[in-house]
Amino acid sequence: MDIREISSEKLLEYLQQKNEKPFRAIQLHQWLWEKNVFSFDEMFNIPKNLQKKLKTDFSFLQTTIEKEFVSKDKSIKFLFQLFDSEQIEGVLIPSQGRVTACVSSQVGCALRCTFCATGMLGFKRQLRFWEIIDQYVLMNHRSMEIFGIHVSNIVFMGMGEPLLNYENVSKAIEILTSDNGNRISPSRITLSTVGIVAGIRKLADERFKSNLALSLHVADHDLRSLLIPANKTNTIKELQDALRYYVEKTNQRITIEYLLLNKLNDSLADAEKLCHFCKAFPVKINIIEYNETTTQYKPSTPEVKIAFTKYLKAKNLIVNVRQSMGKDIAAACGQLTIGEHY
Repeated sequence: MDIREISSEKLLEYLQQKNEKPFRAIQLHQWLWEKNVFSFDEMFNIPKNLQKKLKTDFSFLQTTIEKEFVSKDKSIKFLFQLFDSEQIEGVLIPSQGRVTACVSSQVGCALRCTFCATGMLGFKRQLRFWEIIDQYVLMNHRSMEIFGIHVSNIVFMGMGEPLLNYENVSKAIEILTSDNGNRISPSRITLSTVGIVAGIRKLADERFKSNLALSLHVADHDLRSLLIPANKTNTIKELQDALRYYVEKTNQRITIEYLLLNKLNDSLADAEKLCHFCKAFPVKINIIEYNETTTQYKPSTPEVKIAFTKYLKAKNLIVNVRQSMGKDIAAACGQLTIGEHY
C-alpha cells in the first residue's frame, strides 16, 4: 500500500505496533501533505530505523515529469509518467502575475465529446487523490523555478471528468485546501464538469466551497446530445434542476463555459436558448474559442463571436471572452491527448 493511502487512525495503529511514539504520525502527516515530499529519505526528522520500517511496509509510488512543452505565450504543457507507466497531461498557465495549474482527474476520458481530442482517447483508469495532488506539487515546483511565483489557482479542466472520479477529486481538494495540507483557498479552485447530474447534487449536499464550472456549449437538448453523449442520461432539464439545487444549497454563482462552433451553436437563436437556460440561477458565462483538433468542427468567425457576446450582454448577463492559451503545443481546452504536440 502507498503510504498516502493509509488513514490517520491506521497510521497511529501501525506506529503503536512498531513501538513508535504517537507524535511520529503528526510528523509523517506534515511531510506527506504540507511539505509534499516524494520519498521517505527526505523526512529528515524521522529516525533512520523508522524510515527503514516504512520502506519495508509501505510503497511511495512516484509521479514524474516525463516531458515539457513551452508555448509561444509561455504556457507549459507537462507529460506526467505515473507509477504504472500510464501517462496524463497538465498545463501551467501564466497570466497577469498569476499562474494557474490545469490538472487531470482521470487517465483518458470515457465521455467521448465529439469536439474534444481527450475524449477520443477512451477511459483507462481513475487517478488516485495523491496523483492529482502530485500534479499540483510538481507544477508548483516548476512554477517557482520558471516564473518565480507559486501556483495561485487550480482548475480541474485537464483529462477526464472530475465528477466521475468523485471520491478521489473530493479528497484531493480537501487536502489541497486544508490547514493541515496545502492551505489553498477554496475560492482559487475550480471544478469543471460536462454536467453529471448526480455529482452536482452531491456537491450541493456537501456544501462544496470551491467554484463549479459547467461545460454546457449548447442549450438545445438534441444538439447537445450529439456533441456530448453524456447529455442523453443527464438531460438539459435535469441539469438545470441540479444547478438550481446547487445554488440554493451553496449560494454560489456558477460559471457556464460555452464553446463557439461555426454555424452549429453560434446563432442568435442559440444565444437566446442559452439565456433561457441561465435564467434559473446566477451565472457568469465564459465564451471559449474552439481549438481545432482532428474533428470536423471550426471556430466561429470573429464577427459572429462579437454578435453572440453582445446579445448576451444586452440580456444583463456577465460574459467574459476567454483567450486560448497554449494552442501551438496542443495545451488548450480540448486538445490534451498523450505525448507529442500536434
